[in-house]
Amino acid sequence: MKIIVCIKQVPATSNVEIDSITGVLKREGVESKMNPYDLYALETAMRLKEKNGGNLTTITMGPPQAESVIKESFALGADEGYIFSDRKFAGSDVLATAFTLSQGIRLLGNFDLIICGKQTTDGDTAQIGPELAEFLEIPHVTWVKEIAEVTEKSIVVEQDLGNSSVVLELPLPALITVEKNIYQPRLPSYRRKMQTANQQVKKFTLLDFIDNDEQKYGLKGSATQVERIFPPTVCKDQIFWDDEVPIIAEKIYTLVKRKNFI
Repeated sequence: MKIIVCIKQVPATSNVEIDSITGVLKREGVESKMNPYDLYALETAMRLKEKNGGNLTTITMGPPQAESVIKESFALGADEGYIFSDRKFAGSDVLATAFTLSQGIRLLGNFDLIICGKQTTDGDTAQIGPELAEFLEIPHVTWVKEIAEVTEKSIVVEQDLGNSSVVLELPLPALITVEKNIYQPRLPSYRRKMQTANQQVKKFTLLDFIDNDEQKYGLKGSATQVERIFPPTVCKDQIFWDDEVPIIAEKIYTLVKRKNFI
């Protein structure tokens, strides 16, 4: 199998500055980590590779510093990795991001399966996977909690629908997004980290893509625009009451009612 896993570098802190003009996060120079949900996608891919053989490729879109998450994926077992990085990609919404990823994947050639995490912790839209599949014109299933069977031509998965689940068979090539309870992610191997320390992360820019129309990427290619974004107000005010339990209960009730919590 040839498996592609989409991963993303996200802020490791909530203290992130916001561009006052574009309304997007300033990611450069911010302490970052791999999106936690992508670890489940990587683990799923690793288990499929171990069982069925094949090749595991990781891809990401982002500034040059995002190369570090590709290197991290090498320590987890990825065979090769690519970063799609260009200043013209900056400010992409989910539509422009999915289109950029689709263009990069087209350059990689044939594949059997694309695996994405459920969502990212910085956007929480859970839209990249389905939109990517639509751009690539392949079948897809979201919220996958179990992989029942994989053959040369299809994959059988169980989809979590909240109060119920459904078993679906998809012809390959296909895309799935996985739930965080599908497998327990493994820890990076120190030995493999040392072995892959000098492994090259390959880079694509807009000029490498088949479709390099700037109007389809970044802010120009985004169908949605951020009207306003701001950090939440942090309040550390504390109130201490020392009284009889019924009186304290009444005070709590009065307080939360006054703040319209109930």
